[in-house]
Amino acid sequence: MRIHIVGAGLIGTSIGLGLTQLGDLVTFEDSNPDHLRVAQDLIGSQNLEARSTPIELVILSTPVEVLFDTLQAQFSQNPQSMFIDVSGLKSELIQQVESFPDLASRFCGTHPMAGREISGPTGARADLFQGAVWIVTPTSRTEEGVVSTATSLAKSLGASVRIVEAEVHDRAISAVSHLPQVFSSLLAQTLHQSSEEDLSLAGQGIRDLTRLADSSPSLWSELLLHNKKNLLKSLATVQASIAKLINDVENDDKKAVFDLLKLGNAGKSLIPGKHGGIARAYAYLPIVIDDKPGQLAAIFDECANVKVNVEDLFIEHSPGQQTGLITLALSQDDANILRSHLVEKNWRVHEIRASR
Repeated sequence: MRIHIVGAGLIGTSIGLGLTQLGDLVTFEDSNPDHLRVAQDLIGSQNLEARSTPIELVILSTPVEVLFDTLQAQFSQNPQSMFIDVSGLKSELIQQVESFPDLASRFCGTHPMAGREISGPTGARADLFQGAVWIVTPTSRTEEGVVSTATSLAKSLGASVRIVEAEVHDRAISAVSHLPQVFSSLLAQTLHQSSEEDLSLAGQGIRDLTRLADSSPSLWSELLLHNKKNLLKSLATVQASIAKLINDVENDDKKAVFDLLKLGNAGKSLIPGKHGGIARAYAYLPIVIDDKPGQLAAIFDECANVKVNVEDLFIEHSPGQQTGLITLALSQDDANILRSHLVEKNWRVHEIRASR
């Protein structure tokens, strides 16, 4: 297809990279000339070839505050094209589009649940959407062919598709996306009160929990405020939980604190596993490696040699330390096979654990 992407940020450029690899003709448009140059350079010379071909699909990857105006402008220029967006909010946009029947029939809202804390096209990856959920939110008038195109595009980039109503999307996204961002930023904000000596003691936990705090403030402030109705409900629920915890700690209520942590265990287990299925109980294989180039690649070569599938990995390394700890998540059978193989190869591999 001939596809035009408006917005050469992380998501738009990643989509462009993935589609280019699949053979689609992709062009970019962006108000930021630096972003535009990077995105165009990443997809190479085919950008020039694409410009002489009629646009079949326009993908809008712009900030939410300018999205509808941009969509209208693109529709006026390319009325025969199909249109999808990839923004993080849907209710207000779908309402606006519904007021224009011709546009509504050619438009389908979407939202890939993928990203990185690195913003802009320099963080783009063609495989960013592999294994991700890609939400599709048609209007009441969206033509079947447009929904089919949006769905096929998401699947071609490795995502699994969920069709969700706009209001349901915005409510759910408050819990599974917006709250994590808020709490990561809140936690990172408290680190300003810590001394350099205190921060030198930081382990992997604080790094994991503050990863999202590297996200773009301009992007996320808009998303949070545009979804404030749902966000405020979510925050009120957590506020009540924090107030109860403060009271329980003040009163040395060990059972209440234990129950909170136990509920956290149970809540964590509710998160779907790979490809949206039931979360699997993995076996965890710890391996100590030297802090030098090529060690991680060598481990994956060993995995390939014995045909085991790594489901996830975790890296722990302290500044100045000459070794690091790699923990691989695998099925129990694969963990047994790999451990035996690595022991034979003299890797510093440790006992399989049921949890990290």
